[in-house]
Amino acid sequence: MTVRYETVLTGGSVVDGSGAEPRRADVGISGGRIAAVGDLGEGSGARTIEISGRYLLPGFIDVHSHADSLVATDPVADAYLRQGVTTVIVGQDGLSFAPNDRESAQFVDRYFAAIGGRVPPGLLGGAEVGELLESYDRRGPLNTGLLLGAGSIRARAVGFDERDATDGERLRMRDLVARGMAEGALGVSTGLDYVPGRFAGTAELAELMIAVGEAGGVHASHLRGYAHHQLAASLAEMAQISASSGAIGHVSHLHGPAALVAGALDRSHRLTGVDLTFDSYPYLRGSTIVAMLLLPPELQAGGTDATLSRLAEPSVRALLRDEILPRSTRLDSIVLSFVGDPAYAWAEGHGLREAAEIAGRQIEDFVCDILIAADLAVGCVVDNGADRTEADVRQLLAHPGQLAGSDAIFLGSRPHPRGWGAFARLLGRHVRELGDWTWGQAARHLSGHAADRFGLAGRGTVTDGAVADLVVLDPDTVSDVSTYDDPIRPAVGVDLVLIGGETVLADGRRTAARPGRALRHRDSNR
Repeated sequence: MTVRYETVLTGGSVVDGSGAEPRRADVGISGGRIAAVGDLGEGSGARTIEISGRYLLPGFIDVHSHADSLVATDPVADAYLRQGVTTVIVGQDGLSFAPNDRESAQFVDRYFAAIGGRVPPGLLGGAEVGELLESYDRRGPLNTGLLLGAGSIRARAVGFDERDATDGERLRMRDLVARGMAEGALGVSTGLDYVPGRFAGTAELAELMIAVGEAGGVHASHLRGYAHHQLAASLAEMAQISASSGAIGHVSHLHGPAALVAGALDRSHRLTGVDLTFDSYPYLRGSTIVAMLLLPPELQAGGTDATLSRLAEPSVRALLRDEILPRSTRLDSIVLSFVGDPAYAWAEGHGLREAAEIAGRQIEDFVCDILIAADLAVGCVVDNGADRTEADVRQLLAHPGQLAGSDAIFLGSRPHPRGWGAFARLLGRHVRELGDWTWGQAARHLSGHAADRFGLAGRGTVTDGAVADLVVLDPDTVSDVSTYDDPIRPAVGVDLVLIGGETVLADGRRTAARPGRALRHRDSNR
């Protein structure tokens, strides 16, 4: 028989990403794309891979990743590929490695070092979007999409003060967004709990997003507040920005009481006509930086050096002791996951109060001292309290606006396990064990819907002509094994992963292939 395809995957069941349930079919691949799906016959491929008893799905898309500095490294690639993730979207929560000048790049490098990692040395002098995307191209196995950080842009155009942007500064920010979108960004992220993004008002953000709307891009937002008493107002602001700018609205890591979340989403839709999507991960604890959790905005204004200077002042420490820390509802649940100063590496894995006791210091002094020593680069895992229950997580998975995002942070010795387990947990626990999704629904939530929403042309489905980003897994064994106590453990049950038709995982082991591409908005040729 004439060989018609470079590779044929045969004997398995295809779950195509449209929402359709598994069906028996072969998949032929040529030139990095899917050439045919169906009964292809024996001997039709130059290479034939037998996948009987397994499911073939489109490669999964992590729409909220903090692998900015690590996406091309082997440990992060292993963590993702062993879950079937082939594409990650970085530049989250308002802070990105581009577009930056020297000052804003160095701010991101320091302030977000415990989340996205350090800015690569070659970009510390500043970088535009095209330069950053080029640095991701074919450097590792994973595909990478980029959101422009609105906080980075504000730092570049306005600085770090708590004030409104001038008309000229707004115009400059809008120009930076337009240029970034033209160079391939998927949209803009906002981080309204972080500085300097939290200093931007609704009108400023709406104007910033006009260029995103004109390009058909996404506005992905870490909201101005997620607590139950803030959520309705936060989502209303988000919907208002999307309605006035035309940007596609997407809410980052949205969790909480399911009835409250769904009601607020529906209310925003009725008032504005905007359909907001959101990403979520299947865990009850979250992860962030200690500075965001414990330091009020006025202590963080002016940039990192200004914050560090304040933390050395006795009056600020007294303020923490007497007012700020006693009001914190999550102080006692904070477990340190990463500390940027090696002298404090011993504290990783300890609760914040426990670490202060081991160090023999009062809690307020320990907080200030560790933040100063680590140049603010202190990460943590933290409980989200009664606002997030297992029942709420499960109910929100069924919402039509849900997409999967791990919110993965890969730094420290005791990171949150979601980077190694979120997607596998969704499949093993929430599909196979609990039945919250069917396999067809899972492929849609984990891939097809995300590709549509974020403008990843040619990805997210197993159909003729699509890019051959494919995952083959055992539906009976795929599972997460990472835990809070032992988080750095790759998932099991994913056998084979192809990216752009090249095999990057075979028999559960990495190959040397590095076909990952920087994905530009709606560019089907990459």
